[in-house]
This record gives sequence, C-alpha cells and structure tokens, in this order.
Amino acid sequence: MPSRTTTVSTDSRGIEFQIDPDPRLAAAAGGAARYFADAAGLTSEAVVEFQKSVVAACEETFQHLTGDHSHLTVRVTRYPDRIEVVLAHEGEAIPTVGLDQIAGFGSPSGSSNPLGGIDRVQYEARGGRVVTRLTKYLDGATPNA
Repeated sequence: MPSRTTTVSTDSRGIEFQIDPDPRLAAAAGGAARYFADAAGLTSEAVVEFQKSVVAACEETFQHLTGDHSHLTVRVTRYPDRIEVVLAHEGEAIPTVGLDQIAGFGSPSGSSNPLGGIDRVQYEARGGRVVTRLTKYLDGATPNA
C-alpha cells in the first residue's frame, strides 16, 4: 500500500489541515479549536461549547462534500480579539452549515443549538469555493457590525 503524505501547516497563530469526511477527523478539528480556546484563556464551559460547535459544523459540512471534492480544509487562527475557524471546500454553492442553524431557528424549542459556542458565522461562495467562517470572540472583544 503506498504511503500518503499529509502536510499540516502551523505557526504560532494557527493551524491548517485538510480532512476527509470522517467523524473522527471532525473531532480532531474540534480538538484543535479546543487547544486555541484553552490557550486564549476562555472558561472551561466556553472551551467545551466552542469545541462541540466546531465538530458539529464539520459534520454538517461533510454532507456537502462530493466525490470530486471530498476534502474539507480547516484553518484555526488565533487573533488578539478572537479565534476563527474557517471551513472551506469546493462544490455546492449553499451554506455548509444550514441557515436555520446559523440563525438559531433549526433546533426545536428546548433543545440546544449545535453552534451555541460560536459568536458569529459568515458564509461565502465564490468561483466554486465555499467558505464558512466561525468566530469566537475573546473576553472583552466585541464584533464589528
């Protein structure tokens, strides 16, 4: 069996990697997000919610990957005021995380929002590339309107 080399790009501010649609790899993306959230000094509860939200967003995105474009690029970056997780793939020009979930309307009354650990979700599709940006603001930071 030929070996497959996987390149993971890192620097002190972030990490970028490409994953196949596998729940174990979604958990790895969540683990990377958890590391950055913990290092940023978020509360334990906020760290866990952020991690769960990133895993849920990856798993939702997996549903939109197609045969020719079956990889998801994940980039986690820490900025002074926030942590951003970018999920990017080639393919369908529809939000990788359902708009109902982004707006908080997808969960029945009384159930939790799978993106509850995220402060802001942005979506962009351009030239066949779909990008969803999940932002967690750090204490004291406020989103720009």
